[in-house]
Amino acid sequence: MSGLRAIFRGVSRERAHGLPSAWEGLARELPAIRLREMPGPPEDDIPSLSVPVEEWESQNFNFYDLDWRLDSLAERDFGPFAVDILGRPGELPRVAGEILTRCQRWMDRRNEASRSAIFDRVLAEHRDAHDLAKPLVRADYDHALDTWQWTFRLAPDADLAVQLAALFHDVERLASEADARVEHHAADYQVFKNDHAARGAELAEALLAWVGIDAGARERAAHLIAAHEHLPGPGDPDAAALSLLNDADALSFFSLNSGGYLDYFGPEATRRKVAYTLRRLRPEARRYLDGLRLRPTVAAAVAAELEALAA
Repeated sequence: MSGLRAIFRGVSRERAHGLPSAWEGLARELPAIRLREMPGPPEDDIPSLSVPVEEWESQNFNFYDLDWRLDSLAERDFGPFAVDILGRPGELPRVAGEILTRCQRWMDRRNEASRSAIFDRVLAEHRDAHDLAKPLVRADYDHALDTWQWTFRLAPDADLAVQLAALFHDVERLASEADARVEHHAADYQVFKNDHAARGAELAEALLAWVGIDAGARERAAHLIAAHEHLPGPGDPDAAALSLLNDADALSFFSLNSGGYLDYFGPEATRRKVAYTLRRLRPEARRYLDGLRLRPTVAAAVAAELEALAA
């Protein structure tokens, strides 16, 4: 049995030396996480959780328990913590990518646009807006952080407006779906989603104005939020940013939320949601789907829809 220790937060941003070539791709993909091979028990006392590969790949793996343990560990004192992935050496590189993608919302990767005191305040106000004692709100909060982190994997230089839009794109749900989801009752799903986006843009812009984000960034963020439930229109000057937001949102659905969606809404609604979400995901971003751990029903729906899109 071997292992990989992935250390989140409070670690040097310098590239780790001596990392075997098998881990180079993952280190480039997730540069805010320090990776260390574990030939034996860890030599430090960083708080950690262990994820055995055999358990992760089991059809009975409890994703909700992992998410709860991860959130509890990450929020205990907001200091460094580790995820230890344990398994046979030959299987670790592939599975580690799946597990760390599930955990990436807590790596707090930033760039020059978000490495600032005012963005710290944005994150604090974003958290305070969510009643994390409510399971659906907790899921939305985790999805928001995860969507934000997906923007960096897709575009490491993502600008401030895109990052703000990623964090607040579903803020409307705090008013309409904090206690129960209602989207499955919509007579027209696209109209429902467009209304959700428009109301969310208004709420987000007001909150960002109160925080002190300049007018240009918050207005662009609001535009992206208002438009994010459909593909960019002809001539939209923010088409590239909107496509980035849509890709990040879609990938977060598949990597983090699709299993919960399946449990809440059932297989038929999930197949429709998968089809809707894949249509918003650009072909070049679909390559990430191969590196995700999907529930069998979701994976089958993805495969069927990709085949239909290719026909």
